[in-house]
Amino acid sequence: MVKRWKIFRLPLLLALAALGPFAAGSFAADNDRGTLIREETLYASAGASSQKLSQVSRGTDLTVLERTNADGQPWIKASLAADQAQISKEVTGWLPAKTLITSSTANGDQIIFGQAVDSERQAEERGGRKGAAEDALRLYARVPELFPGSPLAAEAMWRAADIRWQLAKPGLLRSGAPMEEKYLKEVIAKFPQSKQAELAAFDLLEGKLCAEWRGQAECPEKESVLFEQYAHEHPQSPKAAEALFHAAWRQAALADIHRINNDREKSEAARKKALALAQQISSQYPEGDWKPRALDLVYKLEKKITLYGPAEE
Repeated sequence: MVKRWKIFRLPLLLALAALGPFAAGSFAADNDRGTLIREETLYASAGASSQKLSQVSRGTDLTVLERTNADGQPWIKASLAADQAQISKEVTGWLPAKTLITSSTANGDQIIFGQAVDSERQAEERGGRKGAAEDALRLYARVPELFPGSPLAAEAMWRAADIRWQLAKPGLLRSGAPMEEKYLKEVIAKFPQSKQAELAAFDLLEGKLCAEWRGQAECPEKESVLFEQYAHEHPQSPKAAEALFHAAWRQAALADIHRINNDREKSEAARKKALALAQQISSQYPEGDWKPRALDLVYKLEKKITLYGPAEE
């Protein structure tokens, strides 16, 4: 996974809240929605000696139907929602309740978010847990669903949408199929004017980029406009400086494309545009890596060092 959020990470919060007392036997359903922060086995009845039905992943959307005690520990009868990656139809069974977090669990939003962060880090590590990225996606998605008023809801919803896009992107790029924009657009609709909405809008730009340039001027020209427009519309976005750099680099590449095509006038215009955009980064965004990268680009442009295509003789 791409490490996109280093500067935005919230502290990992994994202190488990009490799940509340369980009665000695089964009692009426409370229909409390929840999820698991560890993978568990689904059983046909309460107790580890009963028939095993399937494995239930972290972050699975479930509804508590009944609670009881068995084997000296709490159990829940749960209905697992259909249309999840590992569940093709609604399934009902019994689960150990120790790793259950519901909408009524104290600090439940922080616990689920903390497990999602841990799963995402596992996905980024070599030899990390298999399926950890998908676990993180599901866990992040549960936070705004179970705790819509949580201060973590916007960040969790954005991370779920972004991971979904990152996982789908390689296949979409190979096939040329359009990206699924639904989840990113939901972040923008649900949390307009937020940092997370700005990040989602940046991801959406990828669906408008050319799969290949093939040495044609049309693609870098169009893409430069898209990135510059984003930076101007979202000046406070964490991605604003990066967007300007992408715009500047594409103008620099455009200068080389026009040079290769022997159009010196257009080449010089693109070079000057690239310089202006790169210098804008230097003045507006002095912190972080983008200023040094912009100054590196300015140097190459001033020295007319080739950035795209064969070097000029």
